[in-house]
Amino acid sequence: MKLYKGKIRLIIKNYPYKYRDFSHIAAEASLAARDQGKFWEMHDLLLRKSPQLDRANLIRYAQELGLDVKRFTDSIDRMKHSSEIERDKKLAVDLDLYNTPTFFINGRKVIGNRPFDYFKEIIDEELKNAKR
Repeated sequence: MKLYKGKIRLIIKNYPYKYRDFSHIAAEASLAARDQGKFWEMHDLLLRKSPQLDRANLIRYAQELGLDVKRFTDSIDRMKHSSEIERDKKLAVDLDLYNTPTFFINGRKVIGNRPFDYFKEIIDEELKNAKR
């Protein structure tokens, strides 16, 4: 994002894995953290702490990040972002997605974690094509 500042945008969608016990509440936690300006911090913490993503641990992680814990807990308990998460899950089904992460770069599907240079090559091609 730093390299292409002002030229690209990143849109994140949730796709909680249906066979993981805590995937939906983890998605709720990341969005509850987003509400307090700490989406990426929570995202990174959840990846590091997985599979320890039960409610008690999520609340502890919110404390570690300095979030308003009452507000965070209320959000995950009410499943405040459930409709957004369900909409994202439907989109994934509609796009026939089965893997996370999956990226789309101007419609080009990239499945799985890839090195930066892999993304850079595709982005450079797409930016070049956009100028034509």
